[in-house]
Amino acid sequence: MKKVFKFGEDVEGYEIPVMNEREIRAAAGILFLATFLSLMFIVFKGNFVPIKYIITLFLTDFLIRVFINPRFSPTLILGRLIVRNQTPEYVGAKQKKFAWIIGVVLAATMFVFFIIVNAYSIFTGIICLICLIFLFFESAFGICLGCKFYPLFFKDKVQYCPGEVCDVKNKQEIQKTTGSQLLVLLAFVAFIVLLVYLMNASFSEMPYDLFKGRGAEAIK
Repeated sequence: MKKVFKFGEDVEGYEIPVMNEREIRAAAGILFLATFLSLMFIVFKGNFVPIKYIITLFLTDFLIRVFINPRFSPTLILGRLIVRNQTPEYVGAKQKKFAWIIGVVLAATMFVFFIIVNAYSIFTGIICLICLIFLFFESAFGICLGCKFYPLFFKDKVQYCPGEVCDVKNKQEIQKTTGSQLLVLLAFVAFIVLLVYLMNASFSEMPYDLFKGRGAEAIK
């Protein structure tokens, strides 16, 4: 039973239970895509059915992670299959559990609103946005935002963070950002603003069917 109800895995060379960050990021990407697509159904179709399914599956998956064992989480299993040929990147299990407890709270709140009460509000919108941000940062950047709050509640030092961000170290030359790179970034932002200002009217025109010709839409 101890092997079933356990959080994290024992790996030789690591003092505490750890998890594979690569499969966690893969699972986060899967959940992000599913949640984002379901929200698009709401925005463009006014269809709340997909989000109700996603919330139920999201909550079930996170309950399994936190209260049973991450090894039996369906999305983590799928993530493991996807990245099975990649070298594992081990991270501490403690902070991940704390982050996923936050996920359980958010998903449970959404479940109450959408499934039990069957209502939506600005609060559900904000919670959905928070979930998307958390999932996006995890999958795209390998940054666990929920883990950032762990030191606020626990005194023990966080160990084995993704990219070794917990450890104080000097940045390598390839990690440093130069002044010219920052200027390029600022110039790109200015270009975006200028693009919106000059081209918005042109970009707002509805494209026509290339094979039917420009006049086809006008005839309709």
